[in-house]
Amino acid sequence: MASVAAISQQIWDMKYRLKSADGAPVDKSIDDSWRRVADTLAEPEKERQYWAERFYQALQGFEFLPAGRIVAGAGTARNVTLFNCFVMGTIPDDMSGIFQHLKEAALTMQQG
Repeated sequence: MASVAAISQQIWDMKYRLKSADGAPVDKSIDDSWRRVADTLAEPEKERQYWAERFYQALQGFEFLPAGRIVAGAGTARNVTLFNCFVMGTIPDDMSGIFQHLKEAALTMQQG
């Protein structure tokens, strides 16, 4: 695995490392996270093992970095979306409409 800066390790630990409900690390290393993500991304493929290894190599070499939502959610058994793009309706030009859409956006981010 490539060397990772201390700040990157800290961000991984805080945001993307899989942990149990009591906060104990499930992913012991960044490589464990890459393996978890690669295995999950390969699930729909007919040649699952082949694609899991290809995805893992790309992740490990930092040639492919999926969005944070994917790294944080793939293979965790949490009921979260792996989509990192959301489309909202037109925001009315009044305070009520603005705050309603702000609430919708906040709930979308919270559910991530």
